[in-house]
Amino acid sequence: MSSTDLRQMTMLELFRHEVESQVQVLNAGLLELERHAGDVDPEQLAEPLEACMRAAHSLKGAARIITLNAGVNVAHVMEDCFVLAQQGRLSLRRRQIDALFKGVDLLTRIANAPGDDETWGDKEGKPEIDAFMLALSVAMTDSSDDEDEAPVIAAVPDANAAAPVMQAETRDAAYVGTGAGAGRSVRVSADNLDRLLSLSGESLVESRRLKPFAASMLRVKRLQREAAQALDMLQQKMSAGGDAAQVALNEVRALMLQAQHMVGDQLAELEMFDRHSVNLSQRLYEEALACRMRPFSDGAGAGSGNYARMVRDIGHTLGKSVRLDIVGSATQIDRDILEKLDAPIGHLLRNAADHGIESPQQRLRAGKPEQGRITLEARHSAGMLQVNVSDDGAGIDMERLKKAIVARKLSTDDIVARLSESELLEFLLLPGFSLRDTVTDISGRGVGLDVVADMLKQVRGTVRITSTIGQGTRFQLQLPLTLSVIRSLLVSIDGEPYAFPLAYVNRTLELQRDELDVLEGYQHFSFEGRQIGLVSAHQILQKGDLRARGESVMVVVIGDNEHAYGVAVDRFLGERMLVVQALDARLGKIPNVQAGALMEDGAPVLILDVADMLRSVEKLSVAGQLENVGQASADDAGMVRKRVLVVDDSLTVRELERKLLSNRGYQVTVAVDGMDGWNAVRTEQFDLVITDIDMPRMDGIELVTLIRQAPHLRNLPVMIVSYKDREEDRQRGLEAGADHYFTKSSFHDETLLQAVVDLIGAA
Repeated sequence: MSSTDLRQMTMLELFRHEVESQVQVLNAGLLELERHAGDVDPEQLAEPLEACMRAAHSLKGAARIITLNAGVNVAHVMEDCFVLAQQGRLSLRRRQIDALFKGVDLLTRIANAPGDDETWGDKEGKPEIDAFMLALSVAMTDSSDDEDEAPVIAAVPDANAAAPVMQAETRDAAYVGTGAGAGRSVRVSADNLDRLLSLSGESLVESRRLKPFAASMLRVKRLQREAAQALDMLQQKMSAGGDAAQVALNEVRALMLQAQHMVGDQLAELEMFDRHSVNLSQRLYEEALACRMRPFSDGAGAGSGNYARMVRDIGHTLGKSVRLDIVGSATQIDRDILEKLDAPIGHLLRNAADHGIESPQQRLRAGKPEQGRITLEARHSAGMLQVNVSDDGAGIDMERLKKAIVARKLSTDDIVARLSESELLEFLLLPGFSLRDTVTDISGRGVGLDVVADMLKQVRGTVRITSTIGQGTRFQLQLPLTLSVIRSLLVSIDGEPYAFPLAYVNRTLELQRDELDVLEGYQHFSFEGRQIGLVSAHQILQKGDLRARGESVMVVVIGDNEHAYGVAVDRFLGERMLVVQALDARLGKIPNVQAGALMEDGAPVLILDVADMLRSVEKLSVAGQLENVGQASADDAGMVRKRVLVVDDSLTVRELERKLLSNRGYQVTVAVDGMDGWNAVRTEQFDLVITDIDMPRMDGIELVTLIRQAPHLRNLPVMIVSYKDREEDRQRGLEAGADHYFTKSSFHDETLLQAVVDLIGAA
């Protein structure tokens, strides 16, 4: 946050920022004190105890400055408690630790009082604060020993203790400022940081424009050399032309040589400037990008101490002893990703503490330590961020999982029996899925893991679940290191570059024409043992028409499972690292576009929104508007083919008629029943309609009648092809307005095609 932003904040808002920072210190310190309960050497806990006392003292001083009496009182009694423990006059046991945690929560509530009411602690919150003060005072004076509860800091005689409690003035003097070795920091607003990163990215792009300019200078140098050679030849031919001509040529040649040397010197200087500029811009960009990176311990505003505190509180609520170990706290993560990680990690930790870790009795019977262990790890791996949440609990009962899948009618017994363990575990990520039969305050609603899966989709990440009975469960999240820079596949669509985020690209293929199949008028191809639909990127983006080169089609496979499609593009341009730049908010949501970026030469490129593209393909498919790709040849380029709508509920008949007409050059669209056909004929233009009679929702007679009643469709030719061969059926069709009536049992290929030609002419 900038200094300007700080000046605009109220005193309560400043105190709130102070509380957010110091509460993390208190949580982490108290957890450290509780974790080492019973240690014989109190010196080992001097550091967390000192940190907690400093944090409480700082909060007391901050509350006193803004005359927040409730905050002063709570922080003061907590500080006295820590000082007594430092002096060895107080044994910190579970009872005292619990009371101190309540004090931490109270300080947070005082700083975030409803409506920013600074008098909350003196009014509505006073009973709760008084109860805390009394409970902590009793806990501080209670010297009784509980054999079942080991002290965190044992009370030991301190001969050197000069006074029961250090005077406030002395503490104020002792704990002002930071250590000499502390690193300097400044708060910067997120908007300012984003603008800095955007400008540094543009600077990096602009610096790279010098390279093509240097190349053009090199071409000038070559042209000068060629001009000098031409002058030499001219001088040889004019050697007998007299002294005046020779003098003029010598002067021109001298000027050419001088210009050539000058260009050479300037070109060398330009190349040096180019190297320095690119290097400086690269360093500037890397530093600006590093400003967005935060250590994993920050925990999206929660902090690693709060995660551990949450696990500890859940364990106590459930009667379990649970410990959270955090590995890789210093791992650098993009700010945006870190913020998105907060809720999913919280769900996974609650899930592990509730579902994974067994009760103390069950763990002892299984030969495990009484205290369960959950590990949260963050590290960089192969250019990606990997976050693991694992526990040493009971693991997931696969048989119970199978029964839950079948009971919720998500699959059948036969299919479930054939699924692999990894495929079964993916059901845990579905919305509303839970292995709990009852709902509690902690779990059983089946929404936690759905939140994890949804977040991963937003940031182009993946999750992998592994579990071993009796040993525990592990969730492995794979995410990009930053959302500011994106690795992309560049493609050309209608002569313009577009970028597919590589995280959403399954495969790139170059398909031959004979590898494309057509089913119900739509193109498919075989991919990993299944049929994938093919659609043109030009149709999705409404950008011209695909003109495939030769006999091959360039395809980008996107999506997953049954929602995978092949997107045909003009050609591949390679992979690039692009600096993501948000589009102007005034443009609103542009269909199928996620963001923008700049190429190395400064040219703009749009980054495609793959999820939006998949939805667009689904809409086109449902509407029966998907167009085949790569069918336009040089002979018929620029020619408009006549369009025929085939309406029939039989897949076999639809495909037969489509193939007959397509082979003759007609553009064919299919509809699965009369209602589908009526919607198509109202929204698109056709030259001919071929329909069956018996169909669901709307039969052929009704369809023909509606067509003839519509003023703009009255002259549209209609042909009926039906199994009904009775004369009265034929008469009904013709009376409704059909131009031809064929029976499916009697028509031949040429008969149907000739009738089409008679009605609308050749394709």
